[in-house]
Amino acid sequence: MEAFNNFVSTINGFVWGPVMLCLLVGTHVFLTLRTGIIQRKTFTGIKLSITPDKEASGDVSGFGALATALAATIGTGNIVGVATAVGLGGPGAVFWVWMTGLFGMATKYGEAVLAVKYRVKAKDGSFIGGPMYALERGLGQKWLGILFAVFTAIACFGIGNMTQGNSIAESVLNTFGIPKFVTGAILCILTGLVILGGVNSISKVCEKLVPFMAGFYILGCLIILVINAQYIPATFAVIIKSAFNPAAAGGGFVGITVMTCIRYGVARGLFTNESGLGSAPIVDAAAATRNPSRQALISMSGVFWDTIVVCLMTGLVLVSCIIKDPVGMDGLVGANLTSGAFATIPVVGPIVLTIGLITFAWSTILGWSYYGERAWVYLVGVKAIKPFRIAWTIVVFIGCVAALEVVWNVADTLNACMAFPNLVALLGLSGVIASETKKYVWTEGGLDLWMEDEAPVVDK
Repeated sequence: MEAFNNFVSTINGFVWGPVMLCLLVGTHVFLTLRTGIIQRKTFTGIKLSITPDKEASGDVSGFGALATALAATIGTGNIVGVATAVGLGGPGAVFWVWMTGLFGMATKYGEAVLAVKYRVKAKDGSFIGGPMYALERGLGQKWLGILFAVFTAIACFGIGNMTQGNSIAESVLNTFGIPKFVTGAILCILTGLVILGGVNSISKVCEKLVPFMAGFYILGCLIILVINAQYIPATFAVIIKSAFNPAAAGGGFVGITVMTCIRYGVARGLFTNESGLGSAPIVDAAAATRNPSRQALISMSGVFWDTIVVCLMTGLVLVSCIIKDPVGMDGLVGANLTSGAFATIPVVGPIVLTIGLITFAWSTILGWSYYGERAWVYLVGVKAIKPFRIAWTIVVFIGCVAALEVVWNVADTLNACMAFPNLVALLGLSGVIASETKKYVWTEGGLDLWMEDEAPVVDK
């Protein structure tokens, strides 16, 4: 088993290596230019997310789709991932996480445009879409659509289920002393109650859970920043200076190169907001929207909340705590670094962090359940829905009580593999993205236009 795990780790290092990072960042920059710097419409997207499009057809509201995507996207990576970037790449990595999110908004926008543009209706009346349909209907490359669906169908059980459940069980055990099997049983029941109701049930829970969990965690971060108020100016200065000169951070970060700083910042930023991986557009396709760009702007705003806000807050907390107590925080990486920072809040700090981790991880389980389900529907049809939901619920329990190093590495590898066919769709159909954007975003009154073509009905 150790030899297999080492082999998978080697493969994982390649698929998440320089080639993947360059492809994703390059796509981010390319689509930013191709869409006329769509990030300028961020606040329009935020406004649209809370403006129901009641007359448009779809399975869930635009905000429901956004909440579900955010539920899957805002996860332990926003807490532990940023801490890993800071611990290994220095404070300047926070800057590169932020910049990756800023440019990644264009890619998230493009994904959603294609998801709505090429979505179809199943015989049960539900909308289905995502990279697999863009590849099949847009590029005529069904084999790539199948490849994407296979990667998603398998990866979802690891990255979106077992590893998240394990994080919850570990956190609850360490903070409250509750055995893993008890946490697993409770989580299994709660997950089953939600996902057995389908996307409507998932989106309704996520609409309430996401604002609460993000608000609760941000409140905890703000309390720490108030406590560390005198170090905030120095925090911003160190983050910006060390982004281009890591030695400026001093202390244990001396010796870190600019490339190391960029590598960890970009890698964690990409992993956190999932722009380019092709996951979020699967739920965007179910949104009630009158044209592709309307939902795409809403989806794009998710990266703003996920990376520009939540990851930045985490980064400010971590770096300010390092500046405040360089000796006490020295040598801490990942979860330990975050735990050390939240210990700044007397007594309740660890509890705040634990609740944040629990809600972030559980929301990821809910969001990814829909991604996996739609992938299986693409491969074998709607007959897969009930068995998948039952299996998903059972696997949550297994994830809570099992050792998962191999599972994490395999899932991480497959997660990266999802990006390759998705990037083919984005780059191959970039002209479609540009024309839809010109028609609906940069033309006055474009966002008020109805879609011209009804989604075709397919036997799924």
